[in-house]
Amino acid sequence: MKYLAIVVTIALLASQLSSQQLPTFSTTANVVVVNVTVTSREGTAIGNLGKSDFLLYEDGKLQTLQSCELQKLDTKPLEPILPAKTLQTREAPKPAPAAPAPTPETPPKKEDLRDRRLIVMLFDISSMQPQEQVRSVDAAIKFLGTQMTTSDMVSIMTFGTDLKTVLDFTADRDQLISTLHAFHVGESSELSTQADTGADSQDVSGSFVADETEFNIFNSDRKLAALEDAARRLSHYPEKKALVYISSGIQKTGVDNQSQLQATVNAAIRANVAFYPIDARGLTATAPAGDASQAASVGSNMYSGSAQRSLSDTFHNTQETLDTLAADTGGKALLDSNDLTLGMTQVQKDINSYYMLTYASTNAAEDGKYRRIQVKLAPKAGDLRAKLDYRQGYYAPTTFAKMTGTNKEAQLQEALESDNPVTDLPIAVEVDYFRLGKSKYFVPISVRIPGSALSFRSKGAKAATEMDFIGEIRDARGRQASAVRDTIPLKVASTTAGEVTRKQIQYDTGFTLGPGKYTLKFVARENGEGKAGTFQAPFVVPDLGSGNTLRLSSVILSNQVQAVKEQIAGAKNSKKLVAEDPLIDDSGQKIMPNVTRVFRPGQKLSVYLELYDPGVMQFPAQSQGQGQSQGAGIASVTATVAFYQGDKKVMETPAVRVNRINAKRQGVMPLRLQTLLKSLPAGEYVCQVNVIDQLGHKFAFPRSSIVVLADSGAGL
Repeated sequence: MKYLAIVVTIALLASQLSSQQLPTFSTTANVVVVNVTVTSREGTAIGNLGKSDFLLYEDGKLQTLQSCELQKLDTKPLEPILPAKTLQTREAPKPAPAAPAPTPETPPKKEDLRDRRLIVMLFDISSMQPQEQVRSVDAAIKFLGTQMTTSDMVSIMTFGTDLKTVLDFTADRDQLISTLHAFHVGESSELSTQADTGADSQDVSGSFVADETEFNIFNSDRKLAALEDAARRLSHYPEKKALVYISSGIQKTGVDNQSQLQATVNAAIRANVAFYPIDARGLTATAPAGDASQAASVGSNMYSGSAQRSLSDTFHNTQETLDTLAADTGGKALLDSNDLTLGMTQVQKDINSYYMLTYASTNAAEDGKYRRIQVKLAPKAGDLRAKLDYRQGYYAPTTFAKMTGTNKEAQLQEALESDNPVTDLPIAVEVDYFRLGKSKYFVPISVRIPGSALSFRSKGAKAATEMDFIGEIRDARGRQASAVRDTIPLKVASTTAGEVTRKQIQYDTGFTLGPGKYTLKFVARENGEGKAGTFQAPFVVPDLGSGNTLRLSSVILSNQVQAVKEQIAGAKNSKKLVAEDPLIDDSGQKIMPNVTRVFRPGQKLSVYLELYDPGVMQFPAQSQGQGQSQGAGIASVTATVAFYQGDKKVMETPAVRVNRINAKRQGVMPLRLQTLLKSLPAGEYVCQVNVIDQLGHKFAFPRSSIVVLADSGAGL
């Protein structure tokens, strides 16, 4: 078991070491806590060491230890407080009178945490169906009533639409169990059916992630952000903490922002938190063709095996992130087990007695860089031949206000190259592709940022801020395929600045690439307060010049067309690149992709995609009519847009028939469809574009999820 290193403030150190004589040092110094487990060759804990028995190095430099405190933890369970049968019922027991326990407003005192194993139970009720909520609560009650030890202190958190600390750390089992019995089963469970937000498994177009403003459906990043927030809240306690995350998995959202996952892991490392995820679904058997909770497979998917593979991949994808969170923070994930208490007792097995070392780092630079830690036993304790387990390093803090212009530019570049992403600025990104030639594709990148995250400064009649963007695309071999760097000034009238903060800012750029696998990494920063956000994800540009399937571009869903010259945050692309962008017409009007796929009542939904190399009917030269060139042909393609909820078709647009191929782009047939959303009630829908090439005898049904908000605009 590896233990963690975190950075805390000097005020925290003073409170936890008030009984010791401390040396004087600057209040700007970083105080670091390192938890170290020391075991003998036989695996037993060694608990008789002192400060002089340890040598600690940061980036190879010996540090002066401020303190060395042994945390002695017991593993013997307390006497059961209730019969097992009573614990399994949904009837709340009557707790015995007890002294008032700590609440979220009155956290436990430092002395109350001495020799304590700190366990947080976080119930992600947004991801669980009612029966899964019941199963997880019952397992927690059973653990508290029969397996809790004298060293355990437990806190309870929930995540529905936001993160709540229901009960702070306490050893009062009666209060803990009563709190769990008070949970409202079914609360926020409607969000669990909205977790699968990725595109259809046969469609790799139009991938996206969610932002903080248009949430409620596309919420994978929100779950990870909640875990990051929970880790930050727990950073006030220097002791080692275990966060038991009980959920039904974290579904991926098309192109996943790997930066949010890494940021969550890094926050846990800094806060000395290990994640112990538990899959509340238990051991699950999936029907080969799916169950009644979802629509049936289309086409031949059920018979070819692709439907079964898609179901299996989707299920395992929900567990993959849980496993990653555990592995990267030193915890363990409990998957595919009906005894959920095993994941809770694993915490007791892993967190045994350990030493808590503190030191003031000699490196006071707030540069955000990674600092490596090495802990050794002093020569006088070398005969023990002990094994030391601890976290190998931490990321230093960073302060934007203290940076010069040169340092700010360096910070932006370092953020692009760093393994420690920043997520202070929420961003949503969409990656699409359109064929320009046999091996040449235009890849538009659309970035949406909530206006509420921007900090405007008044300049006379104007309110202004500035956005920095830097990004790069690397191929499968890790070589840079393309890059972008932009600084976009944002100026609006002071009277309308408040309106901008209630909307979103969209930045668009593009690249030309060949078919293949790539990785996009993108950093955006607003220069008012220095908030930055990182986006990172792999994507694929398919080879649309081969294969027998219908060859389609990405599907663009939009509710806005805007002149390129009027864009607030458009990239400074070359005229050649603008000319190649299929989303810009001859008059300079651009289709703006709706990155978050959230629409409001009364808006017009526009769908744009391109069909390549459709089947054509050739006409002899003597029968060609006016406007038809020698050897030209006529195609016959129909397209509709259908909206589904579950297996029910709610609405379908009239068919649009297209016969002519684009005269300027060989083999390209643009498809444009529009519909008003006023007849769709608020809710989540699967938007399916039906494309039939009648002469080519081919068809395709690319799909993606959208949300129509209620009239109030408050979401679902």
